[in-house]
Amino acid sequence: MEQAYRARMIRVTRTKLGLSQPEFAARFKMPVGTLRDWEQARVMPPDFAIAYLRVIARHPDMVEEVLARATV
Repeated sequence: MEQAYRARMIRVTRTKLGLSQPEFAARFKMPVGTLRDWEQARVMPPDFAIAYLRVIARHPDMVEEVLARATV
């Protein structure tokens, strides 16, 4: 049940931003295959990923700005 809830939360977050899976994955620096697996409930996203997605849902522009400044 929790896996289905997490999958739905991820899909709703992405669609509220009006982004396709490839657009969302690129914008927020995650593999599109991982995003697909999470949204289709094939794989349960870890807690840290859910926390990241909740921040994205509330502050997408801030997250994008921080990622643009990040260096690896």
